[in-house]
Amino acid sequence: MLGAVTRRRVGYAAAATAVAGTSLVLLNGSTPIHHEPVSTKPPPPWTPPSRKQMLDKLKASTKPGEEFDILVVGGGATGAGVAVDAATRGLKVALVERDDFSSGTSSKSTKLVHGGVRYLEKAFWELDYEQYKLVREALHERRTFLTTAPYLSFMLPIMLPVYTWWKLPYYWAGCKAYDFLAGKENMESSYLMSKGKAMDAFPMLNDKGLVGAVVYYDGQHNDSRMNMALIMTAVKHGAAVANYTEVTTLNKDGSGKIVGAEVVDNMTGEKWEIKAKGVINATGPFTDELLTLENPKDHKPIVAPSSGVHITLPNYYSPRKMGLLDAQTSDGRVIFFLPWQGNVIAGTTDSPSAVVRDPKPGEDDVEWVLDEVRRYLNPDIQVRRGDVLSAWSGLRPLVRDPKAKSSQALVRNHLIHVSPSGLLTVAGGKWTTYRAMAEEAVDEAVKVFGLKPTSGCVTNDVKLLGSDGWSPNMYIRLVQSFGVDTEVAQHLSQSYGDRAWTVLSYAESTGQRWPLTGRRLTPNYPYIEAEVHYAVQNEYALTAVDFIARRSRLSFLNAGAALDVLPRVIQIMGDELEWDVKRRRSEWIKGRDFLVSMGLPPQAENEFSQVKGKLGDAGLLRSSLGWLQRSFVGTALSFVGIGSPLPKSSLPTAHHSRALFPVQDLELVKKAFAQHETVNKDEAISILKELGLWGLAGQEVLDDLLKGVGVRNGEGIGFEQLWSVCTAIKSSSVSPSVSATIKRNKIPVNKSGGGV
Repeated sequence: MLGAVTRRRVGYAAAATAVAGTSLVLLNGSTPIHHEPVSTKPPPPWTPPSRKQMLDKLKASTKPGEEFDILVVGGGATGAGVAVDAATRGLKVALVERDDFSSGTSSKSTKLVHGGVRYLEKAFWELDYEQYKLVREALHERRTFLTTAPYLSFMLPIMLPVYTWWKLPYYWAGCKAYDFLAGKENMESSYLMSKGKAMDAFPMLNDKGLVGAVVYYDGQHNDSRMNMALIMTAVKHGAAVANYTEVTTLNKDGSGKIVGAEVVDNMTGEKWEIKAKGVINATGPFTDELLTLENPKDHKPIVAPSSGVHITLPNYYSPRKMGLLDAQTSDGRVIFFLPWQGNVIAGTTDSPSAVVRDPKPGEDDVEWVLDEVRRYLNPDIQVRRGDVLSAWSGLRPLVRDPKAKSSQALVRNHLIHVSPSGLLTVAGGKWTTYRAMAEEAVDEAVKVFGLKPTSGCVTNDVKLLGSDGWSPNMYIRLVQSFGVDTEVAQHLSQSYGDRAWTVLSYAESTGQRWPLTGRRLTPNYPYIEAEVHYAVQNEYALTAVDFIARRSRLSFLNAGAALDVLPRVIQIMGDELEWDVKRRRSEWIKGRDFLVSMGLPPQAENEFSQVKGKLGDAGLLRSSLGWLQRSFVGTALSFVGIGSPLPKSSLPTAHHSRALFPVQDLELVKKAFAQHETVNKDEAISILKELGLWGLAGQEVLDDLLKGVGVRNGEGIGFEQLWSVCTAIKSSSVSPSVSATIKRNKIPVNKSGGGV
């Protein structure tokens, strides 16, 4: 039997393995516990530059030697992808977006990462080689997409129900061709389903005339969160980015070549110049606006926008882990029916549209989608207009090649065009191919602008921010380390990756026995107040709509629920950003109007009077007390009235709790980081002593654990890293004896009831 000290060292080694993701060999030479483990260590401390610092960096570009290599205009998927590609090549990159990042098409997609099975069918019947190339490229990019941001994207089986016998082998052959084109990058093989199996998998399906089904695999993702991951990855690699910063003039030198732009901060009205060796137009549906700015007299529009309307339905309309594709709707269009973020998305339409900032879904389009849903679901399910939780319209920027002789010819994939003044335009394409578009655009920019990158394109292998320390089971550590609800932990893990540790550093005590931390914004969805703080301080959220629509996805999941939480979001953001009463009222009105564009019925004019007292009218005073909230000293503030405290309650302890620590211990550690991003080793030891953990560890164990979470000698220790060390020590002190586990593993099969 191992002695107490030896057992503790083995326990610490196991804890360090969980932290560092390295294989562990027990001291007695037993088989390693982990084979090919995944790193789940928390991220090293990193706070992105503030928006003010970003703006200062943009303004400094007029100074000698401070000129940018590339100025990207547009902060959607394409622009963010270009910024990541260029920054990771060692180029000096600036990016500006006149609204919020991902505020347009990039947040209003079908949420699929796909090659386009219907494009493959068209390529076959129309002998269209361009369609074939589009599918091949998209299938390659699909695999890259799912590996560079694994916490935001995943595989999804999609069913094609078949109601005619001869179509069963037809669809099966098509899906097999789809698999074949993907080659070694294929996800899973498509397969046939009998009628009975299809009904078991999708019991809501209309079984009348059903003969079977074919299931194939594509990818799904969280589009605006993916966009933010791209933006923040570009920032991490040195790019200067600014939302709500609009290009008003393209500056040209004496020869007529573009050398930068005049911009205006749409939040303050301040104007300045940005100098760059080249400008890339990545404005999606608004491509023609910048091209007109560049050539106001002779420009002919190249964008032919198409509107796609989607609706969100309750989760009982679909299985949680399988989608549906209706390849033959009543008018020949294709419709998807997909589980997403706990609800169900149905769409999309495909109609010509004008280019507007916040397109509203037409009632005819919503009814068309509902009619198609009715056709495929069991008649017992009453598909009602009242079940529509949200509806939105996104503009797909189909483009015409300006070099083509026929102005009617639409480019099916994407277009890269360089105007005589040197403006490089990249347009068209889709979410799945954003990376390939960015690579091609930056390759062209290097040639056209005469740039000197330090490397070639590396985005095939660059992990996006949040990916390095993430694993599918990371949420369990969040539950145990912070005492958050399981659903909340899963949501944070799948939305922020390893940055969830940082999000939870803002989490406040619930004052309940369970969960201990993480106050929900609404009881029906796993969004918590800490996410609002994080969005403001780490993701450049400047308006309430930024949060409810793009940092979180609540407005897409349930516009009514988003309206309910809007006052609370305005309170928190108003306190962080020191909004006065007028600004808070404006945020409410703009938020309400935005939600109308998301399918919410227009509200009565006097509705503001019902929420005025909930918006937090004492912004400046509350901001001065903000340090108290963030450092968890004393009781939490209630945001109702002027900082009135919550009623005191005895907080639950950690005895037999799912959380390793009581809230008081978490508050103590957060207090140490209230004024500084990191602490040194001596300060860390002092904290461990206050928590009663130093006697369980010691210098050697602490050094091992710090090394495991990526802290090198002399480096500062971030909150996430120190809290991970604390949980590792505590885990080893409360876990069952390792030696007992080893002895259990050695029980002979003939004495164990036949199994191990």
